[in-house]
Amino acid sequence: MVARRSLGRQFGWLWTAYAVSTLGTWLALDAFPLIAILVLHAGPTEVSMLAAAGLAVGAAVAVPLGPWVEFRRKRSVMVAMDLIRFAALMSVPAAFALGWLSFAQLLVVSVIVAATNIAFKAASGACLKALVQPADLLVANGRLESTTWTATALGPPLGGAAIGLFGPVTTVVANAVSFLLSAAGIRAIGGSEPRPARTDAPQLRAGDLLEGWRYILTHPALRPLFFNTILVNGLIMATSPLLAVLMLGRLGFAPWQYGLAFGAPCVGGLIGSRLARRLVARFGRHKIMLTAGALRACWSVGLAFIRPGAAGLVLVIAVELGLITCMGVFNPVFATYRLDQTATDRVARTLSAWSVTSNATIAAMTALWGLLASITSPRTAIAIAGLLILTTPLLLPRHDHTHTRGAGRRQTLREVDQR
Repeated sequence: MVARRSLGRQFGWLWTAYAVSTLGTWLALDAFPLIAILVLHAGPTEVSMLAAAGLAVGAAVAVPLGPWVEFRRKRSVMVAMDLIRFAALMSVPAAFALGWLSFAQLLVVSVIVAATNIAFKAASGACLKALVQPADLLVANGRLESTTWTATALGPPLGGAAIGLFGPVTTVVANAVSFLLSAAGIRAIGGSEPRPARTDAPQLRAGDLLEGWRYILTHPALRPLFFNTILVNGLIMATSPLLAVLMLGRLGFAPWQYGLAFGAPCVGGLIGSRLARRLVARFGRHKIMLTAGALRACWSVGLAFIRPGAAGLVLVIAVELGLITCMGVFNPVFATYRLDQTATDRVARTLSAWSVTSNATIAAMTALWGLLASITSPRTAIAIAGLLILTTPLLLPRHDHTHTRGAGRRQTLREVDQR
């Protein structure tokens, strides 16, 4: 039996902060649409606009944040983003209590949260790379991934129960407090963090805004992964509301069945994230990333064959379990590979460009697939997305570019499981 490897006190605080804020985020899943529907009596058009506009406008606002984050102390940026998210989210229950809550406020807050999420992720990736030794990055990313899937499984049911017991803004308060606790955890990391130095002009230049995309698109390993992950995530997320319409509407599944169908398979994410390190140690990082990346594309098309009743519910659970298990393996390996391939002075801009593109793509594809479903049917739109996902393994990098990073790198990865 392999002993649990300690990554040090500093990573422990970073992990704690991540766990608290991630649980808060999943507790508040769909909180804004629910508030818009239950409190403001918004229609489907307004609710769709709230979801899409928050992502799209937030992504646009976050474009200059990538280079801004790059040349600042990452932990200070993370604390600032947490505090901004806390203040923005707490304005919602405050306005609700005073009877001032409006749809416009929900829209503004969703944009602020989306933009600060991107800046926080960019800073946290750079922070992780600075705190953890290269040989331990896969272990660290595996633990963060397992935390994500645990929060995904527990958060929505607990959040739904909290809303039922205490009212529609309860989970927004919980999410806001989680960001405050996250800021405290990041502050507790301690130690000194040198201010990143830039060798050229100190002011923000126009070219800095595009540097993240330029770095990705000219990098032989990152470019195919960029297109692969953006398309897979966009197509999966674009069909999420269509599955809700299909299952809760036309097929007559109860809300608890819908929650079970997408909550229970999250155990696959825990299994996959725990297996990732062992699989890499045995077969090598590139082979596992290629295999898991290809396998995760094989499941979504099965959702087009959902039928009413127990058989349909079992089908959804089986498909989601297979998809999430493959993602649980792929995600930490991919995250480690991306950090390893990205130069230290480009991490924040690269991750920011990646997140901005992902959010904008999800928003655009969600709107496009909603239109496609209205022209055809939700089932047809889900099938088309599933067929398109089947082509995405063609974008995975065929060659292992880690050879250029030193002959001992793969041996180091194999040693991770033995420490």
